[in-house]
Amino acid sequence: MRPKTPRGRLEPDAYARLHRQILERDHWCCQHCGGRQQLQVHHQELRSHSGGDTGENLITLCETCHRRVHRRS
Repeated sequence: MRPKTPRGRLEPDAYARLHRQILERDHWCCQHCGGRQQLQVHHQELRSHSGGDTGENLITLCETCHRRVHRRS
Protein backbone atom coordinates (compact mmCIF):
# COMPACT_ATOMS: atom_id res chain seq x y z
CA MET A 1 0.00 0.00 0.00
CA ARG A 2 1.38 3.37 -1.03
CA PRO A 3 1.43 6.21 1.50
CA LYS A 4 -1.06 9.02 0.96
CA THR A 5 0.49 11.92 -0.92
CA PRO A 6 -0.83 15.46 -0.79
CA ARG A 7 -2.33 16.57 -4.10
CA GLY A 8 -2.02 20.08 -5.34
CA ARG A 9 -0.83 21.59 -2.07
CA LEU A 10 0.75 24.97 -2.72
CA GLU A 11 3.66 26.62 -0.98
CA PRO A 12 2.56 29.18 1.67
CA ASP A 13 3.20 32.29 -0.47
CA ALA A 14 1.38 30.82 -3.48
CA TYR A 15 -1.53 29.72 -1.25
CA ALA A 16 -1.79 33.23 0.24
CA ARG A 17 -2.08 34.66 -3.29
CA LEU A 18 -4.70 32.07 -4.25
CA HIS A 19 -6.61 32.75 -1.02
CA ARG A 20 -6.88 36.43 -1.94
CA GLN A 21 -7.90 35.55 -5.52
CA ILE A 22 -10.73 33.37 -4.19
CA LEU A 23 -11.99 36.17 -1.93
CA GLU A 24 -11.91 38.58 -4.89
CA ARG A 25 -13.56 36.07 -7.24
CA ASP A 26 -16.38 35.58 -4.71
CA HIS A 27 -16.73 39.37 -4.27
CA TRP A 28 -15.66 39.23 -0.61
CA CYS A 29 -18.96 37.55 0.23
CA CYS A 30 -19.91 34.23 1.88
CA GLN A 31 -21.22 31.97 -0.86
CA HIS A 32 -23.77 30.39 1.49
CA CYS A 33 -25.35 33.29 3.39
CA GLY A 34 -24.03 36.41 1.66
CA GLY A 35 -22.27 37.65 4.82
CA ARG A 36 -19.21 39.85 4.56
CA GLN A 37 -17.69 39.43 8.05
CA GLN A 38 -15.06 36.94 9.24
CA LEU A 39 -14.52 35.44 5.78
CA GLN A 40 -12.55 32.24 5.30
CA VAL A 41 -11.63 30.12 2.32
CA HIS A 42 -12.97 26.56 2.46
CA HIS A 43 -11.78 23.44 0.60
CA GLN A 44 -14.94 21.83 -0.80
CA GLU A 45 -13.08 18.54 -1.20
CA LEU A 46 -11.06 18.48 2.00
CA ARG A 47 -7.27 18.27 1.87
CA SER A 48 -7.54 15.14 4.01
CA HIS A 49 -9.62 13.60 1.20
CA SER A 50 -7.05 14.59 -1.44
CA GLY A 51 -8.68 17.92 -2.26
CA GLY A 52 -6.20 20.25 -3.87
CA ASP A 53 -5.41 23.92 -3.49
CA THR A 54 -7.16 24.94 -6.71
CA GLY A 55 -9.64 27.64 -7.55
CA GLU A 56 -12.21 25.02 -8.49
CA ASN A 57 -11.98 23.43 -5.04
CA LEU A 58 -12.06 26.61 -2.94
CA ILE A 59 -15.01 28.75 -1.88
CA THR A 60 -15.48 31.77 0.38
CA LEU A 61 -17.49 31.18 3.55
CA CYS A 62 -18.05 33.22 6.68
CA GLU A 63 -16.86 31.69 9.94
CA THR A 64 -20.37 30.57 10.94
CA CYS A 65 -21.13 28.82 7.62
CA HIS A 66 -17.65 27.30 7.58
CA ARG A 67 -18.27 25.73 11.01
CA ARG A 68 -21.66 24.42 9.85
CA VAL A 69 -20.15 22.81 6.76
CA HIS A 70 -17.54 21.02 8.85
CA ARG A 71 -20.11 19.78 11.38
CA ARG A 72 -22.06 18.12 8.56
CA SER A 73 -19.04 16.30 7.15
